[in-house]
Amino acid sequence: MKGRTIVLDEIQGRKAAALMVDGVLEDFLIAADAPPVGTIYRARADRPVKGQGGMFLTTPDGSVFLRQVKGLAPGSHILVQVTGYAEPGKAIPVTNRLLFKSRYAIVTPDAPGLNISRRIQDEELRDQLLEIAHTQMADSPYGLILRSCCLTSDPEEIAEDISAMRAQAEQVMSDIGSECETLSDGDDPHILAWRDWTDPAEVVTRPGGFEAYGVLDALDAALGVFEPLPGGGSLFIQPTRALVAIDVNTGRDTSLAAGTKANFACAKTLPRALRVRGLGGQVTLDLAPMPKKDRRGFEAALRKAFKSDPEETILAGWTPLGHFELQRKRGRVPVSETLK
Repeated sequence: MKGRTIVLDEIQGRKAAALMVDGVLEDFLIAADAPPVGTIYRARADRPVKGQGGMFLTTPDGSVFLRQVKGLAPGSHILVQVTGYAEPGKAIPVTNRLLFKSRYAIVTPDAPGLNISRRIQDEELRDQLLEIAHTQMADSPYGLILRSCCLTSDPEEIAEDISAMRAQAEQVMSDIGSECETLSDGDDPHILAWRDWTDPAEVVTRPGGFEAYGVLDALDAALGVFEPLPGGGSLFIQPTRALVAIDVNTGRDTSLAAGTKANFACAKTLPRALRVRGLGGQVTLDLAPMPKKDRRGFEAALRKAFKSDPEETILAGWTPLGHFELQRKRGRVPVSETLK
């Protein structure tokens, strides 16, 4: 099955979206019990945690944690936005720097100025987009970022999107309530798919799409620990409480270059494998044996592979035992926890 296909369906009564590329599950989103990333609260300050430089806040959905906060007295109220998911028993991470994000535009109340994605390099188009941005954001103190998908989009749709995001931002930011309240819900998987999967694709919305397009079979594989690599090697991906442990195997290849080939295949496959499984936090790679001279090339391949991944990932580097460590934002609930 060639090409890109976005399948919108439900599984176990939850909205879900799958991105299939040439028959391979490239990304998967599913509604979880936790508040979606992007949810905005009016929260009440509870107690500071001096050792961590932050504060616990109270929201209608329970306790959240705000880092690097100053001058916030217990009992006062503040607008915050969910930035990720937390492990069971931990507070949800939030920020007080709100973003209002849609398919074409991101309104930034705390960062004034009009900006256009660097991927849009055509100067004439940039001038046209700036004109649209100035018209829609006239007299607004808020900032605006126009996303890369504006490159091939209809100007009227872009203008409408900016206007909608500006209106939402103004409504939320002008809130003067005095109780804990959810002011804006985060996007569900179907809206996220429309917002973030912007490359041309066939869109399937009919019920049963997951089964018809092989998504269910791909999910069965993603829920296991085994991930095949091109060339015959494999990954064994095992989440633990502390970290995600990944073992790289060469398979039946016994050549001198087997370890290097498997490790470079791992670099290419890893972002998709973590993305589909919804895994984040500390990731430790137990790589196959390879010469130290190939380490720099492996790091370059890994950096290139994660460049287009939506979740922020830090390449921490090598350990004394020869493992490689990553730190990946927990932007999603693990699929294995949602589809139990």
